[in-house]
Amino acid sequence: MSFIPPDLVCATAEKGSRERGSSRLYDIGFGVGLLVVQGFGLWRVHRQRSGFEPGNWIRNPHRRRRKGVQGWTRLASPFWAPQEPHPAQDSLLWRNLELITRDRKHRVLNGGGFKKGFGEIRRPNNGNGGSVVHGVGLKKRGFGKNPDEEKGLEDVGNGGFVERKELGVELGGNGVAKKVQTTCSTKWLSYGGCIPAMLMAVEEVEDLDEALKPWEERLSNKERSIILKEQRSWVRALEIFEWFKRKGCYEVHVIHYNIVLRILGKAKKWRHLRSVWDEMNVERIEPINSTYGTLIDVYSKGGFEKEALVWLQRMTKQGMKPDEVTMAIVLQLYKKAGEYRKAEEFFEKWSESALHSHGSLSSHTYNTLIDTHGKAGRLKEASEIFALMLREGIAPTTVTFNTMIHICGNHDQLSEVDSLLQKMEEVRCPPDTRTYNILISLHARHDNIDMATNYFAKMKETCLEPDPVSYRTLLYAYSVRHMVSKAEELVSEMDERGLEIDEFTQPALTRMYIEAGMLEKSWVWFMRFHLSGKMGSDCYAANIDAYGERGHVLEAEKVFSCCQEVKKLSVLEFNLMIKAYGVGKHYSRACQLFDRMESHGVIPDRCSYSSLIQILASDDMPHTAMPYLKNMHESGLVLDCIPYCAVISSCTKLGQLEMAEEVYKQMVGFIVQPDVIVFGVLINAFAEVGSVKEALSYADAMKKAGFPGNTVIYNTLIKLYTKVGLLKEAEETYKLLQSSEDGPSIYASNCMIDLYSERCMVKPAEELFDSLKSKGDANEFTFAMMLCVYKRMGRFEDAIQIAKQMRELRLLTDVLSYNNVIGLYATYGRFKEVVGTFKEMTKAGIQPGECTFKSLGLVLVKSGLSKQAVGKLEVSVKKDAQSGLKAWMSALSAVVRVNESSYR
Repeated sequence: MSFIPPDLVCATAEKGSRERGSSRLYDIGFGVGLLVVQGFGLWRVHRQRSGFEPGNWIRNPHRRRRKGVQGWTRLASPFWAPQEPHPAQDSLLWRNLELITRDRKHRVLNGGGFKKGFGEIRRPNNGNGGSVVHGVGLKKRGFGKNPDEEKGLEDVGNGGFVERKELGVELGGNGVAKKVQTTCSTKWLSYGGCIPAMLMAVEEVEDLDEALKPWEERLSNKERSIILKEQRSWVRALEIFEWFKRKGCYEVHVIHYNIVLRILGKAKKWRHLRSVWDEMNVERIEPINSTYGTLIDVYSKGGFEKEALVWLQRMTKQGMKPDEVTMAIVLQLYKKAGEYRKAEEFFEKWSESALHSHGSLSSHTYNTLIDTHGKAGRLKEASEIFALMLREGIAPTTVTFNTMIHICGNHDQLSEVDSLLQKMEEVRCPPDTRTYNILISLHARHDNIDMATNYFAKMKETCLEPDPVSYRTLLYAYSVRHMVSKAEELVSEMDERGLEIDEFTQPALTRMYIEAGMLEKSWVWFMRFHLSGKMGSDCYAANIDAYGERGHVLEAEKVFSCCQEVKKLSVLEFNLMIKAYGVGKHYSRACQLFDRMESHGVIPDRCSYSSLIQILASDDMPHTAMPYLKNMHESGLVLDCIPYCAVISSCTKLGQLEMAEEVYKQMVGFIVQPDVIVFGVLINAFAEVGSVKEALSYADAMKKAGFPGNTVIYNTLIKLYTKVGLLKEAEETYKLLQSSEDGPSIYASNCMIDLYSERCMVKPAEELFDSLKSKGDANEFTFAMMLCVYKRMGRFEDAIQIAKQMRELRLLTDVLSYNNVIGLYATYGRFKEVVGTFKEMTKAGIQPGECTFKSLGLVLVKSGLSKQAVGKLEVSVKKDAQSGLKAWMSALSAVVRVNESSYR
């Protein structure tokens, strides 16, 4: 507004009969009063002798840009006509205003198609083609390209740089400036007095001497603080700050330094910020509590948590205790870093000295404390803080309730959530959109989709407009539950409101259609976003994965091709396409795609190699995987032994132990440290084939590598020792298992009983057996091992008792357990029990084996049947199992008369 002539005389502003709505008088300096008539959005100038004619245009900070009129408003008819022309009409300013009035059409400037709206005047700029200005002396700061500076910064002269769009100007793609509306905000007007005019002048006039000339002699500390605080450009803020200091007539207070520090911190101009801090020390401007709070806050939000803590340490070293605001900033810092315990300790230490001296805390501090405990997973402590807040008489805000609802929901305390909602009603604290978003997410996570839908509807009933988060949360919940019709209704509603589907939700709905068996619809859905041209690389990758995981390789390839068309291929798309080929078992195509990556300008990364090697190794193709493993090592992408482990496991699975050892030696030769899994695979592989020497050598190598044994390794070794009959080594290993946290497995215990059985060591076998029974760990193999122990020792009655227990506990579940019992009865002439057990076996649908018929044949031979007859029965089973079993049963029944009912 600095273009209004200074010599205009202000009269009192009165409300006219033609005005609508409320009005407010603003003193904008130069002795001019402006009456803002709300409802018309006009600025009406009241004066005695202004010389302004109706139809002239002045800058209106409220008027929206439309129809090419960018912030300019036509003057309303005056309450009285001027009595005589004012001398201001002869001024250059007045001529400029008339020029603006006459020429309202957009004009295109030479050199780049720059469109010019009302109020823009072309004037020379040192021979550089001119610049756009607004009125006399209102020149915009220069925006020449500087190749030496970072992208997005433009030269503003005197070595300064400013970000694009900072000062009412933005650059086009060709570097030509485009006009952007600069408006006076409602916040500016709310300051009252001369401040709105000051802010507008500083915004429009580059020369600060000219901009602030009307108020130069009387700028108060408060006005200077507001001018600094309202700057959107850190460069302009520094210019104004330097101007204040250069004038020498103003006291530069620590508050002004705090404002500049915050502006520079928000802009992440750390070098400039440090310079200002150093200047404070030189000028002996003592930092106050809020200074350190500002520094802690901007460094924390800028991602420099450690530096923020350094500022906290400096503060405490100076004997300065944080006030409540600074304390809350530090809590936020610790919370952001996940240091919840430190946050709690800091608050406790602070509250010991500060709480009683400063009285109750603010609601903001309580909210921060509650949220900190919530993030740490401490529901009890969060609830206690909330209760303390209520006892102190601090009214909880919607933020408080939202935080508590979120915490209780995360701890599955749905009844507490309901109580909090009731409490909100009691204290008349209305829920906001975030409240409903939390409730929608909470109930969707607990699989109560109907309640989530109801809260979405209730939000709209209470005249709250769902935001994009509301829609996306519910839409994702529908998609993962394959609620196609509900999801489509929500998408239609979003389309009507012009809300965009984000790149996280889009592939979720693709998955929904795929998993619902609607493959064609899934493709239509994908194409909608592909054709819009707004899909990013990550979104294409997610769609490839959606199709690939379900084995739809053709569709995954089509998405890959679409991504290639729009030139957004990255290593992620290749990796997921390789994964899709692996799922679909198209191993050769996976290799071909990998081999073509570099021709597309994409370099394989660690994940590319690992995925392909894992795919090939898991399908028993270690020989094909080996060249890729070699290339991966040569590319410097092998960071651990995982790809080697995959190939070694594949080799051992195929029984190719020599190749497995060769891969192991290559790995060690490349100084890649094997882990316990690699050692376990090799030990187990050699244990299976009874190669004690090799298995033990890898066990020793594992110990030398510093890996403690684990239950898997110990169990494997016991299996090996049992196979080769090494009792002493097995006992030592078993003791290690007993001392471990998990304890010995039932398999290892059964192996030990088997070893004792082989050596007829009844007592240790019985002790182990009784221990397993008392713990409830004994299984059918445990009982079978003890049965064999007693049988081998000739303790028939004990063996029979074991057999009865097996029947009572229903442990006769497979052919091995039945064979043990039938063999026991056959050996000791208990033919009736043999036949009864055999009948149970056939009724249970368990197919008898060779050992079964051997025991049954012994019964028939002992009962007088010839070996030739028994041989014929064996042949009959091989020819026809069903008729053969009937022949065996008839022969056994003819020889041995048994009462079937006694065995049911």
